[in-house]
Amino acid sequence: MGFVKVAEHKELAEGAVLAVHAEGKAVCIVRLDGEVYAFADNCSHRDFPLSNGEVDPDDCSITCEWHGARFDIRSGKALSLPATRPIPVYSCKAEDDGIYVDVG
Repeated sequence: MGFVKVAEHKELAEGAVLAVHAEGKAVCIVRLDGEVYAFADNCSHRDFPLSNGEVDPDDCSITCEWHGARFDIRSGKALSLPATRPIPVYSCKAEDDGIYVDVG
């Protein structure tokens, strides 16, 4: 597959979550301290979009709005119950004209 453009830089504010699609997959992208991260827009505990969640920039995590499961957005690791399984993370890069994700 390879990298596909999912957003323009101006669409993604620092600390915000943006829901996008890459190759038919629902993906969240987040910008923290100038780095861009991409992960599945789906809580591993229940089928609920993480793009509705809250980002904690101090520990680089997102908390699912539904049941409070928390995930490391860099590794996908589940950080709190009720989630026990990680979420998929994807390679992501920011270039001059936009933000690109590889879901392959």
